Amino acid sequence: MNRKYAKDLILLLSIIVFCAIVARHLAGHETLEDYANSHSSVNSQENIASATALESDLELDITIASSESTSKESKNTSNSSTESVNSSVINESEPPYDSDVYDTRVTYKKGFYYEEIPDSIVSKITDVSYPHDCKISLDDLRYCIVNYVDFDGETQMGEMICNKAIADDVMEIFYELYENDYQIESIKLIDEFDGDDEASMEANNTSCFNYRPISGKGNKLSQHSQGLAIDINPLYNPQIKYKTGTTTIVPAGAKEYADRTVSFPYKIDKEDLAYKLFKEHGFSWGGNWNSSKDYQHFEKKIR
Repeated sequence: MNRKYAKDLILLLSIIVFCAIVARHLAGHETLEDYANSHSSVNSQENIASATALESDLELDITIASSESTSKESKNTSNSSTESVNSSVINESEPPYDSDVYDTRVTYKKGFYYEEIPDSIVSKITDVSYPHDCKISLDDLRYCIVNYVDFDGETQMGEMICNKAIADDVMEIFYELYENDYQIESIKLIDEFDGDDEASMEANNTSCFNYRPISGKGNKLSQHSQGLAIDINPLYNPQIKYKTGTTTIVPAGAKEYADRTVSFPYKIDKEDLAYKLFKEHGFSWGGNWNSSKDYQHFEKKIR
């Protein structure tokens, strides 16, 4: 080898060794491998800390999400429970014996509907308001539920049987009466009074169907027999019959309400809301009759 080149190589190696010694001294006698290992440890610790913080954040997010989900589920359960309670309250306001004819139900408004006569009601009225020799078919009648405001200003549920031809009229009329706080003392089936029309009137009960003859007219059937007549608050609006100089008041306990020139509560006249509504729906009023005055009575003739 050329001696010049040898000297240059020795000089280069000397410079490299010198630089290495200086670098180690400046690094505190830490080798490059030591440096790499120490920094790798620091980086690892930093990475672990970052990962731990991230994991904590994730756990916090999961906890919050879980809490929100639980809260929503709890709220939904609460709402479902409330809806169930409300549904129960609503169902309690309706008779429990309508399941056999539920598919025939026609609902006008909440608390106002009619349907075919349920089996339980058929059993109740048979041989009472509906005798075995009744000439009208059950298919021509409808069982009605209507809300009304009683004399204490409280909402009550009433039941009535009427002809299917006037079922829609019944819904609309009694809904309007209810919405206007028109007071009615009770609306019960005549069967609650053993089919006794006099007893029902004395109790001031509003009713419709009752297969019976017209009082004092032999075997001639009343419009109530077809479910086409409705008596409203009959005690305060009696029937007054005039015959051969005598006057008969029905019910007997309604004598103090026979004078229609006197003003008193629950009196039906041409200014009364019930009168106006029934007239609008094509009913005639017994208060307009000549031979007798039946102030409680509204009926509708059908073909």
